Amino acid sequence: MKKVRVRFAPSPTGGLHLGGVRTALYNYLFAKKHNGDFVLRVEDTDQNRYVEGAEQYIIDCLTWCGILPDEGPHHEGEYGPYRQSERKDVYRKYAEELVKKGHAYYAFDTPEEIESLREKLKSEGKSNLQYGYHVRNDMRNSLTLPAEETEALLKINFPHVIRIKIEANEFVSFRDMIRGDIQMDTSSVDDKVLIKADGMPTYHLAVVVDDYLMKITHAFRGEEWLPSAPVHVLLWKYLGLQHHMPEWAHFPLILKPDGNGKLSKRDGERLGFPVFAMQWKDPNTGDLLKGFKELGFLPEAFINLLAVLGWNDGTEQEIFTIDELIEKFSIERVHSSGAKFDFEKAKWFNHEWIKKLPVTNYQSSVKKLLQESSVTIDDENKLEKILQLVKDRCTLLTDFVLQSSFFFKFPDTIDITAVKPKWDDKKNQFFVELIRAYEFMNQWQHDELEKEFKEIAAANQIKSGELMLPLRIMLVGGKFGPGVFHIAELLEKEETIKRIEHGLSLLIKNHKVAL
Repeated sequence: MKKVRVRFAPSPTGGLHLGGVRTALYNYLFAKKHNGDFVLRVEDTDQNRYVEGAEQYIIDCLTWCGILPDEGPHHEGEYGPYRQSERKDVYRKYAEELVKKGHAYYAFDTPEEIESLREKLKSEGKSNLQYGYHVRNDMRNSLTLPAEETEALLKINFPHVIRIKIEANEFVSFRDMIRGDIQMDTSSVDDKVLIKADGMPTYHLAVVVDDYLMKITHAFRGEEWLPSAPVHVLLWKYLGLQHHMPEWAHFPLILKPDGNGKLSKRDGERLGFPVFAMQWKDPNTGDLLKGFKELGFLPEAFINLLAVLGWNDGTEQEIFTIDELIEKFSIERVHSSGAKFDFEKAKWFNHEWIKKLPVTNYQSSVKKLLQESSVTIDDENKLEKILQLVKDRCTLLTDFVLQSSFFFKFPDTIDITAVKPKWDDKKNQFFVELIRAYEFMNQWQHDELEKEFKEIAAANQIKSGELMLPLRIMLVGGKFGPGVFHIAELLEKEETIKRIEHGLSLLIKNHKVAL
């Protein structure tokens, strides 16, 4: 049995859409399950759309996700180079071979001539405006020109392309690992360009040649490429390489939340959530588009949510580690229909992973977020205890800023409006006594702090529940945070008393003004 070799082949034209990451993930899982190779191939043949920095960005995204290629531009193997722009000379040979076999031809039509043809067809009410079997005999190409004229044009390097010659009324059959047997009519397929006027190959030729030379055994890609499959199958056949053709699978689309169409790069801004794995700054426009990483997602959660967005293992399990995904993944259980993207469900995955993982896994990321919010961290052990205490309350890593920054700095504001309507002298006396009692405490632990608090409340004939919110607001500034006595324990004695005294002074002042 051949060694499994799969490839993820993005174009460096911008941010990496979550659909692209899912394609990479499924390829990676399949390869690892079968002890195979996961190859990154950069398909940069369209130089007009090439964006500086996009290739490194793609590699950074895969690195953050933890799905590292075994081979690629930054990890060379024996089948390189892994950028198609560096393999330019390879493709021409295969295109010329197709011409010699009668399966391709040189086309010398100018863009103006092609546009004129389309306008003519349009005026005649014809729906098919493509360059194919029904018009090629009326165009300027090596099928219509005398051989000597074709040779003369090639000799002076007259601008031209090489097109595949697709015969009409043929049926191309292949097996898709997800969709089963597929048969497609060539009548609706145009004569795709294989080599462009600049000498670069198009995707159609390059993908076949590279898959062959890199010994790719399985070609997995998005459903949007299904209409191009007949061209690729025919290229394998015309080149006499059909016995080396990889097995196919076309993954379902990731749909908008309402299920109405593919989730596009533009939908993120409109719908209020990211569609890129990581933040992407367009060097042409300067637009900064947030990614899941910057929003506060863990890579484990991001990978998990993408894995089950179009696949399941046949059980009710939803939370998977990467090792579990590798063990359980199978192409046959990938759905054939599109999957709606649910951002609330995505956040649920992140919340579950925040709870599941040891806080040390993301402590450095949270520390950076806190520092960016002007919070100084000088005690890593204390930070670890705090994160452990508040993590169940955090859906995104960014939530840790609100839930933990008050442990390190005095609250900017104290929301006394939440308690002042029910404030009275009796409660004021309670906190005066609490401060005095806390000053003399030797055991500064949450259970001892709570016990003392309740005893003083009982002595003053006040329900302790009426006093918890004022204490919380004094310590953290608002109505949030974990258990209030756990907060006091971590704040330690001096800081806790200082904050109660400050909050009490604000309430006393406000109470006197009200009177």
